[in-house]
Amino acid sequence: MVGVGKLLKQAQKMQQKMEEMQAQLSEEVFDVSGGGGAVTVKISVQGEFKSLQLDSEFLKEDADFVSEAILQTIQDATAQAKKKNDEAMSGLTSGMQMPGLF
Repeated sequence: MVGVGKLLKQAQKMQQKMEEMQAQLSEEVFDVSGGGGAVTVKISVQGEFKSLQLDSEFLKEDADFVSEAILQTIQDATAQAKKKNDEAMSGLTSGMQMPGLF
C-alpha cells in the first residue's frame, strides 16, 4: 500500500499549496473600467468586489445607459477575476498525477 500513502501525501501537499494560493489571491486586486472609463470596479482575483467608482458627469446620462454600463463592467470584472483564479489554480493541479482521477 505504499502507492496509497504516497498519493495521500501528494494530496495533502496540493491542499496546502491551494490554501496558500487562495490566501495570496484574496489579496490580489485589480481594476476593470467600462463605460468609456466612467465606471471603475476594483475586484479581487477571488471575485470579491472592493470598490465601485462612477464619474459624476456620467451619472447625468440616461439612467438605462448608466445601468447597462455599470452592469457590463461588473460582468467583465467577474469574468476576468474568474479567469485569473482558474489560471492560478490550474497551475497547481497541472503537476499532480492521480491515476484514474484526472
